[in-house]
This record gives sequence, C-alpha cells and structure tokens, in this order.
Amino acid sequence: MTTAQPGIFALGTTDHLYVELDLVEGAQPRQLAAALAALVGPETTIRGVSVVVGLRPELWAEVAPGAAPADAADFGEPVVGLRGYRMPATQHDAWLWIAGGARDVVFDAGTSSLRSLAPLARAATEVGGWLYRHDRDLTGFVDGTENPSQLEAYDAAVVQEGPGAGSSVVLVQQWRHSTEDFAALPTGAQERIIGRTLADSVELDEDDMPRDSHVKRTVLERDGVELPIFRRNVAYGGVTDHGTMFVGFSVEQYRLAEMLRRMAGADGVRDALTRYTTPLTGAYYVVPSVEALRGLLE
Repeated sequence: MTTAQPGIFALGTTDHLYVELDLVEGAQPRQLAAALAALVGPETTIRGVSVVVGLRPELWAEVAPGAAPADAADFGEPVVGLRGYRMPATQHDAWLWIAGGARDVVFDAGTSSLRSLAPLARAATEVGGWLYRHDRDLTGFVDGTENPSQLEAYDAAVVQEGPGAGSSVVLVQQWRHSTEDFAALPTGAQERIIGRTLADSVELDEDDMPRDSHVKRTVLERDGVELPIFRRNVAYGGVTDHGTMFVGFSVEQYRLAEMLRRMAGADGVRDALTRYTTPLTGAYYVVPSVEALRGLLE
C-alpha cells in the first residue's frame, strides 16, 4: 500500500509558501531528497502546517528509479503556441509547499525548513500565497469549478499502481494578472473569456461557449472521457503586482502538458484568458509517496 503526501488534499488552509530550490555545488541529489523527506511527517500537522515536497523528475529518477509516474519529465523547453506565444520553462531541482491557517506559523515553518536545507540547496524562488474570497481568483470568478470531488480527487492526482504508485506530477506556474484590463470589460465579455457565469459559476451553454474560452481550452478528454486534474491554486502578491499560483496535481504529466499546449494555441486556438494573464514561471515536479520518502530516511 502506498500513500500520497497528505498535504496535497489539505483543503481550507489560508496562507501558503512556495519555494523552489537548486542543489548547491557538491551536494548530492539523494542527500537533498532525504532532507526534504525529513520535512514531511505527522509532526508538521502538529505545528499547524502541512508540508508537500517535490523533486525535479529527472533528479528523482536518479535517486529512485521507477518511483515516478511513467511519463514524468523536466519542464525543459518553453511551450510555444499560436503566433509565437510562449510559456516559459523555469525548471528547478526541488519544490517546497508549506500551508497553514495563519501567516506566522507558515513563516516559522518555512524559516526552519530552509535552514535545515541550507547545506544542500539554495532558494531560487519564493512566493507567498493566500485565499481570495474563499474560492475565487483575482478575476473574481470561482477557481477550481472543474476540480474533481473529494472522493474523486485522489484518482485524478495520484498513481494507483505500477511505476510511481502513490506519487503525483505537479505543475507549478506563477501567472501575473492584468487585473485592471480584465475588470474594465463588461461582465458578459468576462464570462465569455472564462466560459462560466461570474455570480454563480455556471458553465455557459454549448451554443454560447466560445472556442477560445478558458473552460473550452482546459477541459481535456480522451475517447470521450474527461481527464481531470486536481488544482490547489491560490492568489499571490499585493495591490500593484499580483496573480495566481497555479498548482495542479495529476496522475500523469500528459494531462498537464496537453492543457498548456491547448492554452497556448498550439492547435490553432489560444485561450482568451492568456491575453489578461502572463506566465512568469513553469516547472514540473514529482511529488513522491510517503513510503518512498520514508525509505530515504531508513
């Protein structure tokens, strides 16, 4: 029996910290993986935070061959879409996500974690996140309407058996919003960009749904069956510079990569929402199972 890191599904946390890390010269990948493993455990919930760790897919494959989803790979090249539109590739070696119910406990846990990792890795990026109006993003629309239910989320996010059982692939992207430009649009125009109503998040009728709406571009199907991912997005930033931290977990990397390809317009139709949001980063990480992490400590 393999178990996913519980923080993936720890809903309701209001404050978040995301740190991407790079190995320092002389440090070994297995040392870093073991140090990250030591951060995940029951004691983190006692301190009032949840901790999720991930490693660059090719680095994790070096540490634990066969312990990753079969198609997991580094975000090595930008996603190029319609008329040269690009989503950047900013892959780092590891990812740390700390979430809690208050900023002080998240800050203290983050400080302690980075101190313990300092001999092995340096922080390459740091972003703080927070919930906006309970379940909305900074466009004002409900975020995660397409998320699977709690009962179905595990199947969408976590490998059940075979290579990488208990693990997940996570896509981490920081998207800056052009909030004033989007807010200046009439409500109807905003709804056609998103593909849902603003007030109650009801999906538009098929006849009214534009081909380039965000819903139309991000809902994936294979042989008529929808392929869900599990999103844990939050807002980041302040009044003058802000946006969305996209954090999407999947049982396979294909779903995440295909979603980005469609959003970028690689098939000829670019997601209208990308005209009001700008991707600043892009990286994939394997989020190993609890048992795989525990094995590094034994």
